[in-house]
Amino acid sequence: MLQVTAGPSVQKGRALRKIAAIDIGTNSTHLLVASVDPELRTFSIELAEKSTTRLGERDPETGNLSAAAIERGLEALRRFRELALSHQVEQIVTAATSAVREAPNGRDFLQEIQDQFDLEVDLVSGPEEARLIYLGVLSGMPFGDCPHLVLDIGGGSTELILADGRDARALTSTRVGAVRLQRDFVEADPMPPQRRTFLQAFIQGSLEPAVNKVLRRITPEEIPVMVATSGTAMAIGALAASEEDRPPLKLHGYRVSKQRLDKVVDRLVVMTPEQRKALAPINDRRAEIIVPGALILQTSMQMLGVNELVLSERALREGLIVDWMLRQGLLEDRFSFQSSIRQRTVIHQVQRFAVNQQRAERVASHSLTLYDSTKGHLHRDDGSGRDLLWAAAMLHACGQHINLSAYHKHSWYLIRHGELLGYSEAEHLMVASIARYHRRSLPKKRHESWQALQSRDNRRTVSEMALLLRLAVALDRRPEPVVKSLLVKVKNEDLVLELVGEQADQDFSLEQWSLESCAPILKEVTGLNLKLKVQE
Repeated sequence: MLQVTAGPSVQKGRALRKIAAIDIGTNSTHLLVASVDPELRTFSIELAEKSTTRLGERDPETGNLSAAAIERGLEALRRFRELALSHQVEQIVTAATSAVREAPNGRDFLQEIQDQFDLEVDLVSGPEEARLIYLGVLSGMPFGDCPHLVLDIGGGSTELILADGRDARALTSTRVGAVRLQRDFVEADPMPPQRRTFLQAFIQGSLEPAVNKVLRRITPEEIPVMVATSGTAMAIGALAASEEDRPPLKLHGYRVSKQRLDKVVDRLVVMTPEQRKALAPINDRRAEIIVPGALILQTSMQMLGVNELVLSERALREGLIVDWMLRQGLLEDRFSFQSSIRQRTVIHQVQRFAVNQQRAERVASHSLTLYDSTKGHLHRDDGSGRDLLWAAAMLHACGQHINLSAYHKHSWYLIRHGELLGYSEAEHLMVASIARYHRRSLPKKRHESWQALQSRDNRRTVSEMALLLRLAVALDRRPEPVVKSLLVKVKNEDLVLELVGEQADQDFSLEQWSLESCAPILKEVTGLNLKLKVQE
């Protein structure tokens, strides 16, 4: 680890800590620079860089890292170190995986890195690699009590992890990877059908111990969720997404069915490398190794008996950041970090866009009171919309960071294009749209924000939650709080809001005026009249 003395960054009075992570993989070397918030105990990525160093192309006779591969690796590390230091990081944590740990001269390579750059590289074992991948995925996706099967297809190894929100039940690593299979088995490209069948049988035999281990630890009543991470999975996910009428803006959280995966794989295996290179989501090097990687992914899904996977952009590199936070005492344990991913990422965006957090929390509180008190009257939500309403309430005013005029439209854009970890693509769109429609006009078919919603049920949820948020915002029009609490009742054809003031004889004239502007929309949407009472 390189120790660097640097002054801390400051965000609204809080010192942020900068940390860099370097992952020396079999096919690529990656750099992340993260800004860690010790108060929120979360982090955001400031810089992500990748260099295709191809360390897996080892000497076929000795198994050593080749001189050319070593030079590519050193050049990438030289550049990454300079980039990290330019961001004034206090530490650079570095890990090397299967290509380096298996090469006879791997430790010589690490010594060269130490001598040239003063970088201490952790040569991680297969299970440790799996643990770090687990931490990375855990940092960006809520597991809850549901078991998750995390699959990371690297260049030299494949990690399969079984975990839930409380514990990692199995951490496995198998010496089968996209670069290794390409080097050892692919003589002709496209592969003849017999060679493909042979390769699939080899993959199945190699993965069988790991698959059996995780399957033994899943109880009969559990239905696991499969998470795929790595360049191979992301490239295949991008190919599947490109066939959609409305491709997602980001792949994190994107779901791919086994049926769609099979179609993509069948398409790739009959292409020449040149034809694969012409596909937009695939770079030249990925085009060379994606077929064996795709066969690992396809075979894994078959063996595990899952029909769908969800993509995670987070993996080992982010795991290095979480592991550093654990060792620094910034997290009590990895599960306390994981248990509130959604809340942490929303608060991070609140602070990023200089939202008045106290006012946002008041609006969120009023919104949830309205939600809890009007089920069956103002909404028919099954409970899933409550968390989306909270997130939209916390972020509804973030568009004021750009301009006060039509800020609800700016809020939609910022939320839509920001990072909301723990939310699916559909949920992310709904949060943005709830914030969009908390003021001014109701949704219209021509609106981009309305067209982006993925289903009729999603539109219904947005309409209902946006109405609740509209009422909640109307109750908080002043810098200082005046509404201490809110009592909500539905009587016959009336929605009765009873306000309890922060002070005796509180003047609610501004709130009454604001709520009156909501009355016509409430009547149009629900048929209810709005009535306001003040508790004496």
